[in-house]
Amino acid sequence: MTSTRYHLLHDTRYGYTHPVGESRQMIRLTPRELRYQRTLSHKLEIDPQPSRSENWIDSFGNPVRTIDIESSHEHLSIRTESWIEIAHRAPLDFNQSPGWESVRDILAYRAGRPLSAEILSACPFCFESPHIRLKREFAEYALACFPPGKPLLVGVQSLMGRIFNEFVFDPEATDIATPVTEVFQQRRGVCQDLSHVMISCLRSVGLAARYVSGYLLTLPPPGKARLIGADATHAWVSVFCPSHGWIDFDPTNNSTPGLEHITVGWGRDFSDVSPVRGVILGGGNHSLEISVTVVPESEFSLVYQSGTVVHR
Repeated sequence: MTSTRYHLLHDTRYGYTHPVGESRQMIRLTPRELRYQRTLSHKLEIDPQPSRSENWIDSFGNPVRTIDIESSHEHLSIRTESWIEIAHRAPLDFNQSPGWESVRDILAYRAGRPLSAEILSACPFCFESPHIRLKREFAEYALACFPPGKPLLVGVQSLMGRIFNEFVFDPEATDIATPVTEVFQQRRGVCQDLSHVMISCLRSVGLAARYVSGYLLTLPPPGKARLIGADATHAWVSVFCPSHGWIDFDPTNNSTPGLEHITVGWGRDFSDVSPVRGVILGGGNHSLEISVTVVPESEFSLVYQSGTVVHR
């Protein structure tokens, strides 16, 4: 298979205990255009209708919709619906990637040394950011996978496998505010946490790594039908390799993303690519329901005829 098409439906609904007087939100739910990913159609629906909205591109190249709702409202619903085509990525021989120390040295600051545009664009992904820490313990954990002379991508693959084997996927262990140092100590978390740990390890040894946000096609249990809303957003890691560009790694699944990963955006960490982020005036307490469905084109009619919906 050289390419595949998916229907993507993402519903977000906030319910408020008291009316909201004004809401301003940034929405990052538009899939990126990439050499291996093409958006065939994309639609964004918002209720209530915004007073103002604007489309723009952030500093990482991610599409963003900014909305301002000035009328009183007791809920906010955001629905995105897309058809995406994913092409097969050419396989790489990780053993042919440069030694990891040479990549580290290329990215290191040297006074008076001119840097290419490619290297300059990778440098922001070498430092700490709101959810990423550069720590000795992260470096020590990573260096077990990066002995002297190890090809960069082989070392990254080894680190990914170590995290996959030594961390437990546990949705109850963390929340969005759990520090990456705590996740590292507990060895438990979700895809966001495992990605933050892997990025912290890579940056702590001087490599450039970024956080990728998107979706993953999931398989229903054997004998069960695919349910509407049963999927979720996903996160993985991308590592800069001078001879190959940015290469993706998924520590949650110990895999290199391919036809089943849909990319929405990337940044230094989750805070740069949060699907919905903003401020409200009023509202009291709020509830949040999220429903995500990723369906292969071949299953589209069958899934939506069933009409079964799952919310989180």
